Amino acid sequence: VQLVESGGGLVQAGGSLRLSCAASGLKWDDFAIIWYRQAPGKEREGVACINHGDGRTYYSDAVKGRFLVSSDKAKNTVYLQMNNLKPEDTAVYYCAAETSVLVSPGSWHVPHAPFWGQGTQVSVSS
Repeated sequence: VQLVESGGGLVQAGGSLRLSCAASGLKWDDFAIIWYRQAPGKEREGVACINHGDGRTYYSDAVKGRFLVSSDKAKNTVYLQMNNLKPEDTAVYYCAAETSVLVSPGSWHVPHAPFWGQGTQVSVSS
């Protein structure tokens, strides 16, 4: 399994970015793709999840209403559209793949997925 993130960068507060996670080597419908982020000195936190097994999506309270996760099966790519960005969104963003049946409303955000990308930096200036 290989996951490759792209789309990070520097943006002003209130701006938007779209991250991409290109996945290969996995059976699409058997996996959930989860976006995490980690800011300096902080723990890695779950941001958004799309479960291809049941079609459900999940968001952390910090990003709900501002971020949107979607996927394009034909392109084997999951997207994270980030709108109204805030300085506190500054972090390295990772995508990870977890077996879909292991993802639940209470556990999706826990960073125990077996497959990870290398991360992409998102910086939001005030």
